[in-house]
Amino acid sequence: MAIINPNTSDDANSMAADFHFPTSKNALIIFTRNPELGKVKTRLAKTIGDENALEIYKFLLKHTAEITENLNVDKFVFYSENIHRNDLWNPDVFRKKLQSGNDLGERMKNAFSDVFAMGYESVIIIGSDMFDMDTQDLETAFVSLQTSPYVIGPASDGGYYLLGMKQLNTKVFENKVWGTDSVLKSTLNDLRQFKYTLLDEKNDIDYYEDIKDVEAFHQFVPPHLDSNFI
Repeated sequence: MAIINPNTSDDANSMAADFHFPTSKNALIIFTRNPELGKVKTRLAKTIGDENALEIYKFLLKHTAEITENLNVDKFVFYSENIHRNDLWNPDVFRKKLQSGNDLGERMKNAFSDVFAMGYESVIIIGSDMFDMDTQDLETAFVSLQTSPYVIGPASDGGYYLLGMKQLNTKVFENKVWGTDSVLKSTLNDLRQFKYTLLDEKNDIDYYEDIKDVEAFHQFVPPHLDSNFI
C-alpha cells in the first residue's frame, strides 16, 4: 500500500525520469534516508533516544546541504524511499531521484549507472551524515579524479565516506558486508590493480562515542549523559 504525505507525490517521484542536460563534467551523488522517527541513526538512538537521533540526522542533513550547495558540479540527491518536494534540498540546486536496489551496494551501483548514463566524466558519491566533511574536501576529491581513476575517503570505522570514479566499476559494489569494518579493505582490494587516491580518514556518526566530544551535538544529548559516558 502506498503511503502519501503532503511533501510527496507521484509527480515528485517521477522527477527521476525527467530530461536532464548536464551543466558540468562532474556530478555529486548524495545518498540520504528519509528523516523519519525510529528509522535513522538507529545505533545512536539506542543511547540518546529516537527523537534526539532524528534531530541529529536533520542537523547532519542541513550540514551536508550547506557544504555541497555551492560546489561547482551537478548535484543529485537520492532519497531512500520517497522524494520530498518541500525540504531543505533546493530543487534549483539539487536534482532529486530515488534509490533502487536490494542492498546498499546495488543501490550505489544503480545510482552511479544512472548518472554516468547522463554523460558525466567524473562521479562521486557521499552519504548525508558526515559532520567532519567540508566543501574543500569535496573539491579536493574531484581534483584528484583528474589524475586518478578512483578516489576514496576512508572512515575510521573501516568503511568509507566518499567514493569517486571515472567510469562504472561494478565490482566495488559486490560481495561486501555493508555496515562492517571490512568494507574499506575489501573495496581497496577490488581496486588493487588500479591507481587510486586516498583522502584523509574521517569519523562518521554512528554511536554516542562519535558525538560525545563534539560541541555542536551537545544540544541534542539528554542531560543524563556527559562526556564520560561509555
